[in-house]
Amino acid sequence: MEDAAAVRRAARASVDDIEPERLRADLRAVIDDGSMVPGVVTVHVARAYDVEGDAVYDHAAGVQLIYDGLGLTRRLAAQEPWLTDDRETGDMHVLAANALVARGFYLLARTEAADAAVEVVQAFGRDETERRERGTDAPTLEADVLDLAVVAGAAVGGTAPTADLRALAGELAESLAAPFPPVRALDDHDVTERVRRDTGAFADL
Repeated sequence: MEDAAAVRRAARASVDDIEPERLRADLRAVIDDGSMVPGVVTVHVARAYDVEGDAVYDHAAGVQLIYDGLGLTRRLAAQEPWLTDDRETGDMHVLAANALVARGFYLLARTEAADAAVEVVQAFGRDETERRERGTDAPTLEADVLDLAVVAGAAVGGTAPTADLRALAGELAESLAAPFPPVRALDDHDVTERVRRDTGAFADL
């Protein structure tokens, strides 16, 4: 839970300069209400490579903000608040979703996870188009975001994630509900030990 709180603080701090104040308040509300699973997985991976410090939480916050922003976009697409005469709230939420994703990109822009972040957003756009045009339901956002989490976590350690680590991300996404549950759900999946095993960072693990 300490890692979740640290990721949330880093994510909140990253939007402190966004104006107007109402938008900033909306961003903080989304961050506070969201599951910290993506950010905490990022931290676990970085720590498995024996990395600590602000860079870890910056990477984790970047992943977290992208998930929060895309998750909000998905909810808006499903609920369409404009159809209930709540256009102003809907418009503000669209701005908030865009701002969250943009700030997540900013945090990852000069990292080895930058390309992976772009791929997540592109895949999300394709999935949403498919859902709207063909009525299919392909909830791949969670899998894509956890893959980004392991890429970002490994990037803090100056490396790329192992194939085993990326497979673990996919397994976690399948076993956790979409949208992600509260971060304590990770306690049931031995994430710390599994991540350390699958990084390949230490021969004796």
